[in-house]
Amino acid sequence: METKLRQRGGRENRRRLCATQAGRRSQPRSAVRGAPAAPHVAVGGCEAAAPSSRPAMAIRKKSNKNPPVLSHEFIVQNHADIVSCMAMIFLLGLMFEITAKAAVIFVTLQYNVTIPATEEQSAETISLYHYGIKDLATIFFYMLVAIIIHAIIQEYVLDKINRKMHFSKTKHSKFNESGQLSAFYLFSCVWGTSILVSENYISDPTSLWRDYPHTLIPFQMKFFYILQLAYWFHAFPELYFQKTKKEDIFRQIVYIGLYLFHIAGAYLLNLTHLGLVLLVLHYFVEFLFHISRLFYFSDERYQKGFSLWAVLFVLGRLLTLILSVLTFGFGLARAENQQLNFSTGNFNILAVRISVLASICLAQAFMMWKFINFQLRRWREHSSSQPQLVKKKFVTAKGKTSRKERENGINGTVTSNGADSPRSRKDKSS
Repeated sequence: METKLRQRGGRENRRRLCATQAGRRSQPRSAVRGAPAAPHVAVGGCEAAAPSSRPAMAIRKKSNKNPPVLSHEFIVQNHADIVSCMAMIFLLGLMFEITAKAAVIFVTLQYNVTIPATEEQSAETISLYHYGIKDLATIFFYMLVAIIIHAIIQEYVLDKINRKMHFSKTKHSKFNESGQLSAFYLFSCVWGTSILVSENYISDPTSLWRDYPHTLIPFQMKFFYILQLAYWFHAFPELYFQKTKKEDIFRQIVYIGLYLFHIAGAYLLNLTHLGLVLLVLHYFVEFLFHISRLFYFSDERYQKGFSLWAVLFVLGRLLTLILSVLTFGFGLARAENQQLNFSTGNFNILAVRISVLASICLAQAFMMWKFINFQLRRWREHSSSQPQLVKKKFVTAKGKTSRKERENGINGTVTSNGADSPRSRKDKSS
């Protein structure tokens, strides 16, 4: 019995000690302000914590800056790294014999034909190319490369300029679009012009339709068309990666589709010579427009580039129609071989000529309609801003005259109240 009573007494003493320690912890800060902070001490089986000098606060949840893997935000933020990893798989495949045959189809150009040397040619052999189904694999690989280059230009050039200029959301998206397209148009114009000069297409316009069909083309021309198709195919996933607005998606899909339709048509119908000339001409005019828009966003006073672009745009449409009519109406129409033959790549028949010429004319008419609407909208905005400036000037001028009248009125009241006015002085002198 005595041992049981002692155990009960010990338990009660421990409970009292725990209660006193809990009471001290619950005391306000002022009650234990002078006491030093005591460490955690085990007293009778109870852990007494030191009184905290700060009020109790709710536990905050840590905000995860990195989005979850394979989520929408994760893919948008890291799409360049994901695509670069995919491109590296094809490049690493070239290092092994098992995968080299498959990787070569994606990386290098296919369907090359080696022509032996002749007496007139100084070179030993010439490698020419034609198209086939394997070109789709090459276009896919260089589409990945275009996505990577797009991300590099966006991150290291355009984003830095946007941070300095502090554009609005609408100007931000248009500035990015013009920056990307101006870089692509400049690169394509320089490369396409070098091909035209090296192949003597500018000095001899009859080369646009002479020796048709142009089934065998040099390496530079085929690589140019492959990259053109790859770039415009890469524009479709960029609508997702760049978070394009819903109202701008349809407009961009239309002009991307027009580019792909005409470039692929020239490539598949063996009209590569004419297509190259028209692309360089069109890209030069579009480059001038987008570079003018970039200067306009930096300073709205720079509007002379739009005037020059308007003149060259109309001239570009006329030259496109003239070259198309000359090629299909006179050059190919007078050719001897006018039979449809898929094996030789000859599509020089009346139905194909009319359909291709009609598509070119409709595309030029559509662009002219958009151009006229653009110029009319600018003219309306300019004309609507002029009356507002005239009203502001009229109001300010009217306000100045009213102040003078008020001053004159005040002077009149002052003189009438006893001051000597000029008239009163004259009367006094008389």
